[in-house]
Amino acid sequence: MSTVLTTPAPTYAPPVAPATSAVSWGAIFAGAAAAAALSLILLILGAGLGLSSFSPWTGVGVSATTFGVSAILWITLTQLAASGLGGYLAGRLRTRWTDLQTDEVYFRDTAHGLLAWAVASLVTAAALTTTIGAVLGQGPRAGGPVGEPSATVQGRAVDAYYIDTLFRPDPAHPLAVALPPPNAEVARVVAKGLREGALLDEDVRYLGQLVAQRTGLSQPAAEKRVTDTFQRAKDAAAKAAKAAGHASLWMFISLLAGAFVASWLATYGGRRRDL
Repeated sequence: MSTVLTTPAPTYAPPVAPATSAVSWGAIFAGAAAAAALSLILLILGAGLGLSSFSPWTGVGVSATTFGVSAILWITLTQLAASGLGGYLAGRLRTRWTDLQTDEVYFRDTAHGLLAWAVASLVTAAALTTTIGAVLGQGPRAGGPVGEPSATVQGRAVDAYYIDTLFRPDPAHPLAVALPPPNAEVARVVAKGLREGALLDEDVRYLGQLVAQRTGLSQPAAEKRVTDTFQRAKDAAAKAAKAAGHASLWMFISLLAGAFVASWLATYGGRRRDL
């Protein structure tokens, strides 16, 4: 009697596809680097051509007279061009996904463009911290009604100018006492007045006394100079605050447009990659 040995039939196991990340960070960083570089180049070019309301150089910011249609168009053009380039590269350089539905590929490409735009925006903001701070904060630093003025108002040229005009000697009174003007103290008083919207009566009298001692003006004339100079400084601060508000609004709009263009061109680049 013989025994027949049987072996079980082998079970078929389908090949397991290697796991592929849904995010191609290399493509995202490549697109972001290109976008940030192009954005910096265009900002410098715009500042050189006078088409930009802000500059990457320290101390140069938006002003009420320079922020106009050309500045708005240049800011928008810069954002669209840089974001479009970054989004296209992120979509074109990303890993090719297999066995995915069209909707999922479209979503991933859109996400890659959006992430490239986000990284590029953060890099650009870090590189131009001084510039963006000047654009967004010039009104408050100038002592406008929408924010807190700087504690060192005399450090800004516009404020120092108005303070200097207070102590210009009167040619009709050559016997004025040659005393050094207390610029730092006057700057603090003016900053407080700009923050509150008006100078206190006792501050006007005190500043008038300082001006009268150093210019030879009478007390009423010195107080009038104080109020007139303060009003001019207040008007300049209001214009700076208004210009800063306009700049912030258009930067917000241009950034949103850049996010849309980056996402859209990433889908186009992704489709070109899959062909």
